[in-house]
Amino acid sequence: MVATNSVRKRTGNVSVGTSVFAMIVLEKELTRVYPEIDLVTTPDGSPVAMVHANNCSSDLNAWLGLFREFYEAMGQKVDTNKIFSVMLNKALEADPDGGGLLSYGYFSGENITGLEEGRPLFLRSPESRFNLANFMRTHLFTAFGALKIGMDILTKEEDVAIDSILAHGGLFKTPVVGQKVVAAAMNAPVSVMATAGEGGAWGMAILASYMMNKTKEESLEDFLDNKVFEDVEGQEIYPDRDDVKGFEMFIERYKKGLVIEQAAVDHLLLGQELREELIC
Repeated sequence: MVATNSVRKRTGNVSVGTSVFAMIVLEKELTRVYPEIDLVTTPDGSPVAMVHANNCSSDLNAWLGLFREFYEAMGQKVDTNKIFSVMLNKALEADPDGGGLLSYGYFSGENITGLEEGRPLFLRSPESRFNLANFMRTHLFTAFGALKIGMDILTKEEDVAIDSILAHGGLFKTPVVGQKVVAAAMNAPVSVMATAGEGGAWGMAILASYMMNKTKEESLEDFLDNKVFEDVEGQEIYPDRDDVKGFEMFIERYKKGLVIEQAAVDHLLLGQELREELIC
């Protein structure tokens, strides 16, 4: 929170990697307990709601690795960063909802959706608009699918207001695309700063500096705004109406399809499980 200057009420941060979490600083306590929501605090004691999903970028990385193999099989040399940039930007050309496609990047179980194990899946119907742009948009949407369900509890059931989100993680090395997806998922402005790649160690150093250099009445929020992040540049993207509507359509398909994911967990055995069954 400190490293991303997300300690004021109505602000938050999103950290994206193999898992993903969002932390939102609350104006008031939640009305009840939710298994999907963890409660923590900012360093100065303000209540924070955290939504943590076990799965995020692993399946997307696996698919991009497959495309890299195709390039290499064709005798081409390609830079990994270029693959990410080209493929992710294709998502900007897609139908708002991903063309009726569906995927689950569940490498492991997911508490938010009640899955004890994971099976990565990609699904489509004969009527789905199956093209590269929709394929990439679907995999970006699903990377934030479980997070979206948890965030909807905060924003739709608890009326939690969010003025701004600071995002950090490798996905945002490709400009715009990841921000647009997160902005659509959270229906809030999303920023990425040049310092957003810095993590906990830098945040702790900032806290130490605050304790040593603050004025008597200076709050942590004011210290961060005025003495640490005042000249840090960032790019803010507001949610696009079509993206928000498209994500809502996708997440309804995602929630209805969870029975398919559960069936895969129940019936698609892992290697060790299959060997044990054959032995028996």
